[in-house]
Amino acid sequence: MNIIRDVLDNQLVDSDRRHLGKVDGIVIELRDGEPPRLTYIETGMTTLGRRIHPRLGRWVAAIESSWGAKQSEPLRIPWSKVRNVGIDVEVEIEADKTPALAYEKWLREHIISRIPGAEHGNS
Repeated sequence: MNIIRDVLDNQLVDSDRRHLGKVDGIVIELRDGEPPRLTYIETGMTTLGRRIHPRLGRWVAAIESSWGAKQSEPLRIPWSKVRNVGIDVEVEIEADKTPALAYEKWLREHIISRIPGAEHGNS
């Protein structure tokens, strides 16, 4: 498998096929005398910013914190939780039990719910 081509920037989906965002980063463990080992995939704006430039990653983390983000650290998913790599990267986790949907929930509570005629149920 070509990790960069097949995994990076692909859509992440949970066990129920809910979208979790894109794979923004890959964490590899370097070990003495052994081949590198893929340990985690990451998703989050901080990771994406760091891919462009480390300073941008720090800036994104600072902005997220100042805007009241509960989670400015990227979501790390152990490679052992990856179930399938195809068009999507399927992981064995539940989206609602992770901070992956924090921005959607924040937007729903603070912006969408204030729009006249907006639905107030879970989407």
